[in-house]
Amino acid sequence: SRLRAGHAGSCSLEFDLATSLVGQPLVRQQVMKGVREFLENPNPVKPLVMSFHGSTGTGKTYVSSMLIRYLFQSGLQSPYVHHFSPIVHFPHAEQIEQYKESLKRWIQGNLTNCGRSAFLFDEMDKMHPGLIDVIIPFLGPSWVVYGTNYRKAIFIFISNAGGEQINNVTLALWRSRKDREEISLQDLEPAISKAVFENPQSGFWKSGIINEHLIDFVVPFLPLKHHHVKQCVVSELVQQGLEVRPGVVQEVADSIPYFPEEEKLFSSTGCKTVASRISFFF
Repeated sequence: SRLRAGHAGSCSLEFDLATSLVGQPLVRQQVMKGVREFLENPNPVKPLVMSFHGSTGTGKTYVSSMLIRYLFQSGLQSPYVHHFSPIVHFPHAEQIEQYKESLKRWIQGNLTNCGRSAFLFDEMDKMHPGLIDVIIPFLGPSWVVYGTNYRKAIFIFISNAGGEQINNVTLALWRSRKDREEISLQDLEPAISKAVFENPQSGFWKSGIINEHLIDFVVPFLPLKHHHVKQCVVSELVQQGLEVRPGVVQEVADSIPYFPEEEKLFSSTGCKTVASRISFFF
């Protein structure tokens, strides 16, 4: 089938999030809640719309590809999965009207072809403001748009915007002795909203997607600590078929810059540079 069976998919997705994703309790909770509710509902009233926020290397792309792999048997290679990047697909500000028209036609055509399609919008922080609003008719709870039944589609927005604010809140909570497992969405949502939805540089600036509350799940990715980076190093070594030597794990994790200056608590690049740093040791 185009889409995997709901229950098997969500169980194995839950297992994978628990075992492969480091240091992101809120992400596991939000993603599983969204996917489970959506897949178990044979007649959803609207598509599933999720927005991933956090700094570089915290797992946003990793989780979105993991999610797509469980929903579609061919993963990101599936003809029903559509991936947009502002730099690749919408590079020129002066062509925004043409982009709007082609984006609307693309989504409409693909949803006509298969209602169970997924659309990933990468680097929303680099998207031209106003462009994304062209997809509003596909996100809401009306029954039919342009003659297309589209309520079983999935839209994922990925953005670095809000990362700095998430980091600041996480740091403040750490300083007040609050463990990351205790951080709630309520702790982070106001900071994300301000950074993402009220920022003139953001693709969501003054967007009807926000004003009409069309995002079902805002998913914050927390900054990663030293021991999370070590877990990433171990995973990468295993994946590359290399020997897991404690000394190498420690050295790779130590070679990454951490912030803030005094505590050196969180990795500045998350786990993003782990793979390239390992190559220095082998």
